[in-house]
Amino acid sequence: MIHTARLARPLVFLLCALPVGRLAIDLADGTLAANPMPEVIRSTGLWSLRLMVIGLALSPLRELTGWAGAVALRRMLGLFAAFYAAMHLLAWARHYRFDWPFLLDETLTARYLTVGAIAALLLIPIAITSSNRLHAALGWRVWGGIHALIYPTVIAAYVHDLMARRFDRVEALATGSAIAALLAWRVARRMRRPRSAG
Repeated sequence: MIHTARLARPLVFLLCALPVGRLAIDLADGTLAANPMPEVIRSTGLWSLRLMVIGLALSPLRELTGWAGAVALRRMLGLFAAFYAAMHLLAWARHYRFDWPFLLDETLTARYLTVGAIAALLLIPIAITSSNRLHAALGWRVWGGIHALIYPTVIAAYVHDLMARRFDRVEALATGSAIAALLAWRVARRMRRPRSAG
């Protein structure tokens, strides 16, 4: 099963890279017109959220199918989600000519930007501690606590995109339902764990 994950990694990598590749081509050939940043902002924000949701779905997939290799792909999806989030922030800053005082003021006054900033800040420690070396150095309890931040992160990212009106109704409903189902699965899983003695 793990061997299957190794075979799947190149395909998953290519699929995760396709959106940014498509954006690069569209930017190069002028498809995105004279002001491409709004579309870059919209697309990278949505793909960051989509990849976070897919990554969260891998643990239930492993439990339902017994395919242990599913979780081996989770780090790649998480790092791509962080990459698209970084692209999202960079494109947003570029759109406003890196006017940092203005961007800070907007972040503090516009609610959807405040929520988005919270999601971005929560994603930083998750991405930084994704390596096996830091996993071993931190220990399961600390590392697990940091990576549990993905749940408030994905909720904040979803609310941010919803408030920014980046979804159509179908995707908004599908994404919200998927997040709710994944949260319910995690709560049910924790409730099923035997409590330690004492």
